[in-house]
Amino acid sequence: MAGHSDETNQVYQAAMSREDIPTSSTPPRMADVAKLAGVSKMTVSRVLAGRDVAPHTRQRVQEAIDSLGYLPDASAGSLSSGRSEFIVALVPSLISSNFADTVRGLHDAVRPQGLCLLLGDTNYQLEEEALLVRTLLRHRPVGVMLTGSAHLASTRELLQRAAVPVVETWDLPAEPIEQAVGFSNAEAAAAMVGHLQERGYRRIGFIGGASALDDRGVQRRLGYLQAIAASGLGEPRLLEHGASPITMSHGGEAVRRLLARWPDTDAVLCVSDLSAFGAIMECHRQGLRVPDDLAVAGFGDFEVSRYCTPTITTVAVDPYGIGQRAGEMLLASAEAQREGRPRPRLCARIDYRILAREST
Repeated sequence: MAGHSDETNQVYQAAMSREDIPTSSTPPRMADVAKLAGVSKMTVSRVLAGRDVAPHTRQRVQEAIDSLGYLPDASAGSLSSGRSEFIVALVPSLISSNFADTVRGLHDAVRPQGLCLLLGDTNYQLEEEALLVRTLLRHRPVGVMLTGSAHLASTRELLQRAAVPVVETWDLPAEPIEQAVGFSNAEAAAAMVGHLQERGYRRIGFIGGASALDDRGVQRRLGYLQAIAASGLGEPRLLEHGASPITMSHGGEAVRRLLARWPDTDAVLCVSDLSAFGAIMECHRQGLRVPDDLAVAGFGDFEVSRYCTPTITTVAVDPYGIGQRAGEMLLASAEAQREGRPRPRLCARIDYRILAREST
């Protein structure tokens, strides 16, 4: 197509004003893109394949793709059935044993049904999550498991337009995309502050990351602040250091800074067990006794918390159970969709526990 006549332009403008475009429950097709752009399906196919197409034609097709949220199908095997053999799982870090356990639980739930996982690492970046969602949805997955409830608006819209079952994990969002399984990070952090207070500590600090990208860490900080305010323990002692993912080295530097600013601190809650381990090692280097000089608590019940000296008081969750429950929810949604029934909309709460150990 070398160009467009005035008649073609009129067809395009009329198509752009139509209201009968696919809804969020009806995934758009190539034919819808062609109709909206005022071109043939062959032209849309050429644009998607990166072949030679007039620039203004390519622009119109791309505008129609963006307007509809159309996703080219990269899985040829699913063309006839409309169903792949994959579940998409997106986690913020592949080096975290907790997220690895969540993926393992998801795998064990869906593998007996003949499904495999397409795994993506977002590196705590919402933009990276959006890119992975757009890319992996082209494989027409049976369902999508996300970590957390913080997403770009474009990611939420894309998932809704794709009409694919979605479960958000490790959080209980007020407005889930569809379903969720997790716990309140803020509530769990506040419970840990309460535990420290019951143990007699009054000058309690918090060590977290400096990035707002880790929404679960942000919620734990919020829970700490709320508990400090509610208990009348004075001004919060908040030290934020390091980009996500938080490591042991971050904890060591952070506790050093915390004690330099508030030397009379008698307890500290760390955003994760890895940070807590780093803080305890720094205390050893400085000749401070844990918990006699400084009590240290973590979050997540990582393996390191059980073998550290002293063992680390922590908030224990069930990462494997989160993944397993997410898999069961995705399977139930996919079955309902195949049978033409409304997909369920559930928020499943996973319990957490305060594990009191030697560090407090």
